Amino acid sequence: MTLRFLKQNILISFFILLISMSAFGQEIKGLRYFMQGNAIASSIPYGNNVSAGHYVKSDDAKIYYEVYGKGSPIVVLHGGIVGSPSEMGQLIDSLSQKHQVISISTRGHGRSEMGNKIPSYEQKAKDVNAVLDKVNKDKVTIVGFSDGAYTGYFFAEQYPDRIEKLVAIGAGEWKKGFREFKMDYKTFSAMDELFWKQQMAIRPEPKRVDEWFSTLSNYYSNLNIDKYILGQIKCPVLVMAGEKDQNAPFETVIAAYKMIPNAQLAIIPNAPHPAFLVNFAAVWADMKPFLDQNN
Repeated sequence: MTLRFLKQNILISFFILLISMSAFGQEIKGLRYFMQGNAIASSIPYGNNVSAGHYVKSDDAKIYYEVYGKGSPIVVLHGGIVGSPSEMGQLIDSLSQKHQVISISTRGHGRSEMGNKIPSYEQKAKDVNAVLDKVNKDKVTIVGFSDGAYTGYFFAEQYPDRIEKLVAIGAGEWKKGFREFKMDYKTFSAMDELFWKQQMAIRPEPKRVDEWFSTLSNYYSNLNIDKYILGQIKCPVLVMAGEKDQNAPFETVIAAYKMIPNAQLAIIPNAPHPAFLVNFAAVWADMKPFLDQNN
């Protein structure tokens, strides 16, 4: 998620702050997502729900995840930098009615440790696989947003025998150098102080946050995602994006859709990057038939 995107979206009405909270920490109630606006929020504190939470060791880091519902397994992966499971709340609420939902806080986010490895998409895919080794040996469907969708692409390429389908929201072709990443905690925390107070309270390594921003900035600035990854994905993929997605521009989404051999496309009219927070009904209407159909 880029600084340019975040600055632009401060002006978008759905990001107006509506919720005021004073309690945060181990027993946070009403955990918010970044720049929370008037979208429907779940009553469950996803990402900090101790009754559903677990840890697994993946290489050098403990990865936190929560499990909800029963049925065929679906992994839910949130966005990056300012992403958290709470932003995926309405999706988890809906999916867990008929599925076992495995919501993962990706490396360095929420209750998951940073470790000392570069938080690459290859590593995040490996972390997802470590969680699945402990939770469910069946093939899974992945529903990922932004950073979580890119992790889904890499997981599908690296572990083709473990994935049934992928829903990738807001993740297009990524050309090295087409964005400038110079991210820092001070700038991001000023955008939503309450969100960061909550997140810093549950992070296992809050003092490493500046190191985390620096490491991610360097990784994202040198990243390239094209047909050499996307063209290797064999499972069915629903490529989805908002028509006005600033973070994954329309043309990059179309390019990714064309590179993936077995892809379907859904564009949410007049929606920005987090399309499911602005128009959940449209996102769900496109997603549900894809999830329900037989391969």
